[in-house]
Amino acid sequence: MAAGPTPVLRRPGVRRGLAAVEVALAVAAILLDLVVPTLVLLVLAAVSLVGRREGPATLGLRRPDRPGRMLLQAAALGLAWTVLTFVLIRPVLEHLTGSAEDMSSYAGLQGDRAALLGLLVLAWTLAAVGEEVAYRGYLLTRLRELLPGGRAWAVVAAVVAAVLFGWPHREYGVVGVVQVTVDALFFTVLRFRYRTLWAAVVAHGTVDTVGIVAVFLAGPVAALW
Repeated sequence: MAAGPTPVLRRPGVRRGLAAVEVALAVAAILLDLVVPTLVLLVLAAVSLVGRREGPATLGLRRPDRPGRMLLQAAALGLAWTVLTFVLIRPVLEHLTGSAEDMSSYAGLQGDRAALLGLLVLAWTLAAVGEEVAYRGYLLTRLRELLPGGRAWAVVAAVVAAVLFGWPHREYGVVGVVQVTVDALFFTVLRFRYRTLWAAVVAHGTVDTVGIVAVFLAGPVAALW
């Protein structure tokens, strides 16, 4: 029995064309710092999924095979990454650039319980869930559709998405932008290692939580050396 015609939106050329338009819109929103870029990307993602008649799983939001084990491992890796950041990554970046990460936006957090609670809520909503869905879910998926196949191009897509993620964090200075970009690559590795975006969400939330609590308890924390 002959197969029916391929739906228009499933044709490779059409999908790549749509991906190109979506990536262009996302990049414009990020570089121009429109409203809150993460929220703009989430709106684009929602419209994209509805138009393509696809579910969130296509962006990596899949239920892991062993959710409990994944959650614990991702949280532990996020904690380990935070330690590595303070012990090695940030000091190296500060020595190479001759500048320190700008933490002035957290100056009033120390000892302020209301601010702590508000930032923790944002850390697990807009940051952990929102940014992961927007950048490691939506943007990275569309970049992979736009670029040729193969592992090398997948790495290129990951790096481009990471750099675009770092750009809106310019309030932290050069060191902060580079650090956030490196963080993005770490979260990307977790997404593909566990085959679910939820691993990146958990690790991201853990990293932000440790950083926020540390500032609440001791004030802006400088690099160790």
